[in-house]
Amino acid sequence: MMATTNDLKNGMVLNLDGQLWAVQWFQHHKPGKGGAVMRTKLKSVMTGKVVDRTFNADVKVDIAQVDKRDMHYLFHDGNGYVFMDSATYDQVTIADDVVGEAKDYLLDNGEAMVAVNDGQPLYIELPVSVELAVEYTEPGLQGDRSSGGTKPARLETGKEIQVPLFITAGEKVKVDTRDGSYLGRVSG
Repeated sequence: MMATTNDLKNGMVLNLDGQLWAVQWFQHHKPGKGGAVMRTKLKSVMTGKVVDRTFNADVKVDIAQVDKRDMHYLFHDGNGYVFMDSATYDQVTIADDVVGEAKDYLLDNGEAMVAVNDGQPLYIELPVSVELAVEYTEPGLQGDRSSGGTKPARLETGKEIQVPLFITAGEKVKVDTRDGSYLGRVSG
């Protein structure tokens, strides 16, 4: 699908020279002399590399059709991560490198948004936060609730994060999937 650089939006995926790039940021810029330009920050869908690129305004760009589907993570089968489409119940295996760091937050039957282009899974979008059980952490010291210190904790997915000293093994915690930060204790 063709569009112009004036139609750019954050999250849009462009096909530039056979590679897919997600628009992370853009700004229309009119210098004192010459024509207007569109400054962009683009992230490679395949490698995650971020580049700055400037286009002349009104230049035609190829917008990739990206189909985002709600899926449930089922299991890892040795070849990749197996997901099931929530609408069609079709199963798809997604390579380890496509799943990337999202694996640190995936639980069996956990929900994820899978972006697909021409049948090829591109990347996985997780909810902003997930609830995971603490598998192991050193016991906290009694009365050490107010110091604001942290300690490492291994989550049920194997991911290690920093948690407050009062968190104990077996508790569920809320974790930010964007940076792995502790957001709070899950009660109940």
